[in-house]
Amino acid sequence: MDSSKKLLESNSSGSDKELASTSVNITDQDSGLPSSVEMNDTPAAQSAAGEDEDEDIFEQVTMILRKRRGWGPGDLLEDDDDELVEEDDAGCPLPSTPEDTQLIEAEMTEVLKAGVLSDEIDLGALAHNAAEQAEEFVRKVWEASWKVCHYRNLPKWLQDNDFLHRGHRPPLPSFRACFKSIFRVHTETGNIWTHLLGCIAFIGVALYFVSRPTVEIQFQEKLVFGAFFMGAIICLGFSFAFHTLSCHSVEIGRLFSKLDYCGIALLIMGSFVPWLYYGFYCHYQPKVIYLSVVCVLGCLSIIVSLWDKFSEPALRPLRAGVFMSFGLSGVIPAIHYSIMEGWLSQISRASLGWLILMGLLYILGALLYALRVPERWFPGKFDIWFQSHQLFHVLVIAAAFVHYHGISEMAMYRVTVGECTVPIEPITF
Repeated sequence: MDSSKKLLESNSSGSDKELASTSVNITDQDSGLPSSVEMNDTPAAQSAAGEDEDEDIFEQVTMILRKRRGWGPGDLLEDDDDELVEEDDAGCPLPSTPEDTQLIEAEMTEVLKAGVLSDEIDLGALAHNAAEQAEEFVRKVWEASWKVCHYRNLPKWLQDNDFLHRGHRPPLPSFRACFKSIFRVHTETGNIWTHLLGCIAFIGVALYFVSRPTVEIQFQEKLVFGAFFMGAIICLGFSFAFHTLSCHSVEIGRLFSKLDYCGIALLIMGSFVPWLYYGFYCHYQPKVIYLSVVCVLGCLSIIVSLWDKFSEPALRPLRAGVFMSFGLSGVIPAIHYSIMEGWLSQISRASLGWLILMGLLYILGALLYALRVPERWFPGKFDIWFQSHQLFHVLVIAAAFVHYHGISEMAMYRVTVGECTVPIEPITF
């Protein structure tokens, strides 16, 4: 220790030459790297101290040198001894070590965050799957156990006819549940099955008609009858779909309600085509004019049907009035033909009797639908069967088959008579 004091005193008294000859190579032991110190001391100092004292001298000199010198030419530190001492006490790292440590810590942080996030995603997925399974279970239980309810317990968007008190379907927010309700008894059961069976019947008749050989029925006649078949099938199919899915949701009910009314317009248009074609078979100009007018009126009816408020219960008379007016527009070409050919000729050749019966059936059905008869007279007595909408459906199907029979007789008469004797008149305005 005496030699150490002497060395320190000599160092403080200005022995810079001796210290300048010292070569030091230091590496922090705390960082895990090897440390070495190479010194070329003076002979007087080496002879004055022993081997044990040399180690103390080594440590003291090392501390002095580290306080007086920087890490290197490119990494000089500020003259802040206190801060340096604090770093030494903590194990002062090499200049590049702090940056590497920050990078490692940042990478570890990202890994930890990724692990936490992945755990959260897994937990969220598990929770989501559990919620879906619970919802599916509740939905299946609801589909299997739902019961009909009273009119006052229905949501507002399902309240259509307040004269039907009991037997209504509750909201069924599932297409599967809606289609399964076809086989249960409720206020829509009759409406569904009447037009479902009618649609299937017309599909069968249409397939039989168009599959006949050309020798029996020409391609032109197939196209004319095809317009009627298409209108009937679309109308009955849309009606069946609407009454099946009307309880699904507000959006689905409104969508299929519009399709239902568009189908009625298409049925009326399709019914006009064969009658005008065969009725004015030899009169080209009025035939084209009337067919054009029918198409325009049909498009206007479809546009009105797409109006959102058109399906509201309060506008029931307006709906009936629109379609009745469209159908009764056929009176004008009928009067024209009767004046041109005579009443007796029209009755025999144009099957006027069947057409009149068809119109009466359509009108009667529309009146029952608009007035809600008979449930208006006996509230709560026709909740399930024989309500106005069911009667309207039956009358529509009957009128469609009557019309098919009438236009079939008109086509048979045209085939029997043969070609027209009246020359084709050009269209003039």
